[in-house]
Amino acid sequence: MKKIIRFGSGIITSIAAAFTLSAGKVMAISVQEGAEAAKADIMPRELVGPDGVFTKISNTLLLVIGVISVVMLIYGGFRYIISGGDNKKVTDAKNTILYAIIGLIIALLAYAIINFVIAAITGQTLDLNS
Repeated sequence: MKKIIRFGSGIITSIAAAFTLSAGKVMAISVQEGAEAAKADIMPRELVGPDGVFTKISNTLLLVIGVISVVMLIYGGFRYIISGGDNKKVTDAKNTILYAIIGLIIALLAYAIINFVIAAITGQTLDLNS
């Protein structure tokens, strides 16, 4: 019985995810149209897309998170060097390094996911080197 419930909930979740993605694309188009109708001459041209406001904001925030992760990685390495063999300080330094690496990986994956979703919504290809 549990297998049937698990299988049924998996199918329902898959259908809901597909519906959400398709509805998201329609909503993004209507949001873009609404923004174009209400914009003034000095406002940015696009909300989403390679030069869109959302893309620039998310990429800037992810850049800041990446820089903080690298700084924390260096800080953890410095703490490891000056720990002097004290087990608690070594463990704290290793945890700092581990969490900084995890944060850096999450920032990189978030960058890729956000750009993929924006490209899927707008139907354009994004240059990940910019």
